[in-house]
Amino acid sequence: MRILGIDPGLRVTGFGVIEQTGSKLRYLSSGCVRSGEGELAARLKMILEGLAEVIATNRPQEIAIEKVFVNVNPQSTLLLGQARGTAICAAVIAGLPVAEYTALQVKQAVVGKGHAKKEQVQHMVRSLLALSADPSPDAADALACAICHAHGGKLGNFSIKGFRRGRSR
Repeated sequence: MRILGIDPGLRVTGFGVIEQTGSKLRYLSSGCVRSGEGELAARLKMILEGLAEVIATNRPQEIAIEKVFVNVNPQSTLLLGQARGTAICAAVIAGLPVAEYTALQVKQAVVGKGHAKKEQVQHMVRSLLALSADPSPDAADALACAICHAHGGKLGNFSIKGFRRGRSR
């Protein structure tokens, strides 16, 4: 099973691809889609096209994406939500199911503490995937999201056919 993890952001969207065989995880690729400055629509297009390229190149079977948290600045939260929606669209256009995780869930699954620092996430991702160096913070968060999904996550509410996938609560 190939899993693409996505850490959405308007300026920088992190991505990480892993392969799961039984309980073993293998690193395939990671990086960032950078949208730069300028008009919102053009930046969202860059995210959509960048993730479409990542999907075409790596051929994941499932997508794991971090949920948006409400932040102090409502405008920032709205912009982040638009970047996240664009990332979900890239997955749905490619016909891939999407699972959603909070940052707390991701950190708990990877570090063992829901309030872990970014450096702890980077270090654990490096260790779990036997990388030679820590990935960038955005790529590490995306890889952590994929690892969280591999470690027993459930598919979320989105799929190619638009039907709702169940989740135990």
